[in-house]
Amino acid sequence: MTNDFAEIALNRKSIRVYDESVKISHKEMLEMIQESTKAPSSVNMQPWRFVVVESEAEKARLKPLIRFNTRQNNTSSAMILIFGDMECYRYGEEIYAQAVEAGKMSPEVRDEQLAAIIPYYKNLSKQEMNDVVKIDSSLAAMQFMLVARSRGYDTNPIGGFEADQLAETFGLDKDRYVPVMILSVGKAVETGYQSVRLDAEQLTTFK
Repeated sequence: MTNDFAEIALNRKSIRVYDESVKISHKEMLEMIQESTKAPSSVNMQPWRFVVVESEAEKARLKPLIRFNTRQNNTSSAMILIFGDMECYRYGEEIYAQAVEAGKMSPEVRDEQLAAIIPYYKNLSKQEMNDVVKIDSSLAAMQFMLVARSRGYDTNPIGGFEADQLAETFGLDKDRYVPVMILSVGKAVETGYQSVRLDAEQLTTFK
């Protein structure tokens, strides 16, 4: 493991081929996901949901849905399917109750905030909710990539997949769970390549 920020964040590369003999235990995978959920989310609704595809049989089900990203599927320790829960507000009371129990919020503040947040979320349009859960879940995805790298693994974020089929293929309600991203994760056997970035001055305006 490393806590070197430059090594974790600035030297991260997308890896497409992994050591097939390396399998990540369920314990470690859950630890990485738990650390990834430290990412921020709107009013702490935590809309991210994870499906870990690791068995050969389930990877075979995933393969037709990932277009040209088959090397990652074939060699990775796992493919992490990240969905946004369009009904994440259903967990609002549980989340805020935990905050009260942990001493981070008073019962009065909990009740006041939930009374505003839950109706607001329920009244969002489908497109508005879609935007919220995708932004929040993308933050968790990025956090997972950094967490994995700190533990000696590498990842590849994948957006090329059959989004209209992913949820149902893995037993989820397609109207509730919106596919956001797929991450391959494992022990790299290639170095990847250093891609270029536009200069910050070209991208930034100061007012």
